[in-house]
Amino acid sequence: MRKIAIYGKGGIGKSTTTSNLSAALALKGYKVMQVGCDPKSDSTKNLMEGKRIPTVLEQLKEKGESLKLEDIVFEGFGGVLCVEAGGPTPGIGCAGRGIISAFEKLAELEAFETYKPDIVIYDVLGDVVCGGFAMPIRGGYAREVFIVSSGEMMALYAASNIAQAIKNFGRRGYARLKGIILNAKNIENEQELVAKAAEEIGTEVVKYVPRNGDIQIAENQGGTVSECVKDSPMVQVYNELAERVLELSVDEEE
Repeated sequence: MRKIAIYGKGGIGKSTTTSNLSAALALKGYKVMQVGCDPKSDSTKNLMEGKRIPTVLEQLKEKGESLKLEDIVFEGFGGVLCVEAGGPTPGIGCAGRGIISAFEKLAELEAFETYKPDIVIYDVLGDVVCGGFAMPIRGGYAREVFIVSSGEMMALYAASNIAQAIKNFGRRGYARLKGIILNAKNIENEQELVAKAAEEIGTEVVKYVPRNGDIQIAENQGGTVSECVKDSPMVQVYNELAERVLELSVDEEE
C-alpha cells in the first residue's frame, strides 16, 4: 500500500489537484482511498458528483459505538473510496483534534484491512501544521508528502512551513517530502519562483499543472476532468502527475 499526504495552503487548489490525481490513478487500475483532512469537508466532492458526504466526526457524534465503515466510507468516481474527517462547529473545539479522532476511528474499524486500497491519499490543510494536522506525517499514516503551491508569496511561505515540519518529523523516521506540485496561478515568472523556492527548502518541482478553464468546467459539473471533460489536455497533465507520484512513492507491505 502506498501512503501519500498532500499538503498546501487553503485555497491553493489542493483538493482539486488531489481529486484529479485520485481519478487518474483509479483509471490506471489502482484502488484509491482519499481521506479529506480539512474541516470544510470538501476534499472529495468532485469524486462524489458534487455532493458532500457525511463526515467521520458527524457520524461518530450521531451513531457513537454503533458506527460502521459504510457510514463513513463512500465509493466515488472510478471506485475511489472517499472519507471526510470533518471538523468541529466553528468557534467550538479543535480541528486538529478532529482529525486525530477520525484517524483513530478508521484504525479501530480496520478500514485499510477491510478495503485493501493500493494507494491512500490524505488531503491536508497546510496553513497550520499543528499536532492534528501533522497527524498524517507523524503518526506513520503517510510515507511520502507532496506540497501543492503556486508562485504566490503566501503559498510559498506555507510550503516552507510544511517542509520544516516534515524535516522535524523526518529525523524520527516519519514521512519524507518528495516535492512540490506547482498549481499555476499565472503570476509573472511563476515557474522560476517556485523552482527557486523548492531548491531553498531542499526539494524539487515534480509537476507543473497549468491554469486551465476545463478544471472549473468539470468542478461546476461536480466532477474531475477525467470524468467531465475527457478530451481536455488536463487529463494528460493529471495522468503525468499520477505517474510521477507512483515513481516517487514506495509500495510497502502492511
